[in-house]
Amino acid sequence: MASMKILNIFISFLLLLLFPAAMAELHRLEHPVNTDGSISFLVVGDWGRRGTFNQSQVAQQMGIIGEKLSIDFVVSTGDNFYDDGLTGVDDPAFEESFTNVYTAPSLQKNWYNVLGNHDYRGDALAQLSPILKQKDNRWICMRSYIVNTDVAEFFFVDTTPFQDMYFTTPKDHTYDWRNVMPREDYLSLVLKDLDSALRESSAKWKIVVGHHTIKSAGHHGSSEELGVHLLPILQTNNVDFYLNGHDHCLEHISSSDSPLQFLTSGGGSKSWRGDMKWWNPNEMKFYYDGQGFMAMQITQTQVWIQFFDIFGNILHKWSASKNLDSIM
Repeated sequence: MASMKILNIFISFLLLLLFPAAMAELHRLEHPVNTDGSISFLVVGDWGRRGTFNQSQVAQQMGIIGEKLSIDFVVSTGDNFYDDGLTGVDDPAFEESFTNVYTAPSLQKNWYNVLGNHDYRGDALAQLSPILKQKDNRWICMRSYIVNTDVAEFFFVDTTPFQDMYFTTPKDHTYDWRNVMPREDYLSLVLKDLDSALRESSAKWKIVVGHHTIKSAGHHGSSEELGVHLLPILQTNNVDFYLNGHDHCLEHISSSDSPLQFLTSGGGSKSWRGDMKWWNPNEMKFYYDGQGFMAMQITQTQVWIQFFDIFGNILHKWSASKNLDSIM
């Protein structure tokens, strides 16, 4: 009887991972806050290169800063495995680019991941498989989902299927669109579920995480598709931060028409593109064309953000506060 119950739970979990379009709402995870009601975490993206292109150096500094800040978890903004994702759940790249690289004691916490475009070039379902969590219990990856920490709520969004170019001009690349097609239905459901979840959220701070940029002066630049479909939902629902990777840089852009801040942390390994685009200096708070990562500390009334390079130098700091009355 007990074994049958366990089997049913496992089957339900598989259905959630493999057939997200059939679900009525985003899957929700709970992450406890500290005793003082705060959370602290790191953000890194575009990293999985078996330790090369300074990935190991970034990981080393993440471990040092993670210990200093007593982080609770890590957010990964996608492109977890280069160049073409994983070949399957037994691909040694999982250990070579993740488990064997992020070895510091402070990084042995939950890693909340999203898929990037390079991840879709391989077996996308492999990264969603519970088998990877059996290999390394830090690994948490779904297409779109929610992580609630009481003080802040994180909404992870699968942005790759929004990008037209991967469907119309894929070049020599093959993308794993299983369970994404028909595309229009999938995107419609993602947007509807996200909008509904954001409207129902009573979190002090709302943070949306995706791989692709909404606003960026980097190599790839701003995503027109996300600007049309995703940005209005974030603005309408008073989202505080959008975290992304895709551009291999560190970047902070503010909004001229809302409190929304755009934070790029895509410097987990290969960087130095050298082709920054012009951006309104009133909005561009910080841009760094090299490797590094970001740290965030959040309480009910304040947020602190820091960007670090591979030597542990603080490149940029920013903070914001809210009156307690405004978030009750």
